[in-house]
Amino acid sequence: MARILARHDALFPLEELDIAPGVAALARMLAGPQKAAGRPQGKPGGRKGQRLARALNEAGPSFIKLGQALATRSDLLGEELSADLSDLQDRLPPFPTSEARAIVEREFGQPLENLFSRFDDAPVAAASIAQVHFAVTPEGQEVAVKILRPGIEEAFKRDLDLMRWVAGLLETTRPELRRLKPLQCVDTLAETVELEMDLRFEAAAAAEIGENFAGDDDFRVPEVDWRRTGRRVLTTARLSGIPLDERDAIIDAGHDPEAVLEKASNATFKQVFRDGFFHADVHPGNLFVMEDGAIGAVDFGIMGRLDLKTRRWLGEILLAFLTRDYRRAAEVHFEAGLVPPDRSVDAFAQACRSIAEPILDKPQNEISIARLLGQLFQITETFQMETQPQLLLLQKTMLVAEGTGRKLAPEANMWFLARPMIEDWMKENLGPEARIRDTVNSIAEAVDRLPRMLDDIEESAAMLSGGRLRLHPETVDALKRESGPNRALSTVWLAVAVLVVLAVVKFT
Repeated sequence: MARILARHDALFPLEELDIAPGVAALARMLAGPQKAAGRPQGKPGGRKGQRLARALNEAGPSFIKLGQALATRSDLLGEELSADLSDLQDRLPPFPTSEARAIVEREFGQPLENLFSRFDDAPVAAASIAQVHFAVTPEGQEVAVKILRPGIEEAFKRDLDLMRWVAGLLETTRPELRRLKPLQCVDTLAETVELEMDLRFEAAAAAEIGENFAGDDDFRVPEVDWRRTGRRVLTTARLSGIPLDERDAIIDAGHDPEAVLEKASNATFKQVFRDGFFHADVHPGNLFVMEDGAIGAVDFGIMGRLDLKTRRWLGEILLAFLTRDYRRAAEVHFEAGLVPPDRSVDAFAQACRSIAEPILDKPQNEISIARLLGQLFQITETFQMETQPQLLLLQKTMLVAEGTGRKLAPEANMWFLARPMIEDWMKENLGPEARIRDTVNSIAEAVDRLPRMLDDIEESAAMLSGGRLRLHPETVDALKRESGPNRALSTVWLAVAVLVVLAVVKFT
């Protein structure tokens, strides 16, 4: 890997982070001169990020995935380098159709002709993990068949082991960077890739997001053909449409680009905030404008999840930035535990202002929430913020979505188009009624946990007293059976009683 980096004059990540300096020096010496396209023999041309992107592309599928993940880490690489890596395309030469046919037949244990009346030889897409062929079932259904690359599991396992080794070196040699959780980030990448390499998971993701948007006429997901889906093969209904970034073609088809962008923006917001389950690979090749103007989505191999708690504080942060309430933006960071409590709220609010003002002062169509999030990551060192791996996928998704949105409707901003929906969600999930509802739900959950709590309390009391103090079994059984309007009150009195018991045990 170091030799590949050296050939593209892209060893700087290892050299600047001082990881395995001997390996880097030896690789540079062994690499020799390289002929760059259109240049005389010597060092390859282009910016650092462009050279690194070319090296990662040559290194193969797992390093392409790594480069795409690093594109979100402007806190580590800086904005220019991150922007160059964001252009890294997950495209590879296709593998032979004969192998694709053989994989399908092995997966289902029968001849291809039994499964499909027609199977196109030429793949319509070839990426790092799989390629896609169009086909027709014996029932006459047009479908898209996704097939894993041969040997891809072994290749990824080898490369991920290398990434973990490098991340471990980074944590060992640069302790100050442990807060960025390099090992955890590699593990997150590994989990994502592991899910991608079992196409049944992708099928399940497609089905789940399809259920989330059932009855929504503005966003479509292809139906899964479960009879022709397995670990290495995924078959779905075929969607037809115009790629989302082909503005002229969309206009020629009679669609309003701004209306299309609004539908795409609303769909993105619903996935992230309403459902907490979002398509995390939203490049234009995966999103289409269908004949009736609906947005069609394909390729659900990379999906992101956010729990309700994370969605709420993320929503509060975004709302605070959009309304320029920097004090509240800072407070939410502290309340969510993103910034250590010993740091200054006022200083962090000042830092939030310094990040947001240059972005929010731009024309509406140029405001980038993804860039704002990336800038926020860049101040992590000053305030000892811990990296949130679950947000890296979201930032990447936002970055790609914003770029596509600008090509589609240059004068519009996807976040402002979705603002009415954002405000409604905020009222429903962050207003006084929501807080009351959360309190009631918390009490109900506590009551539901009462039987298990009683068992734990009895064991703890017995342990603390050395066997001298035990709750009578009949008392425990009676409390477990207790129900009705007095359950919550009983929980309170039980808590008081336990505190008294523990105090007595401690001082006797």
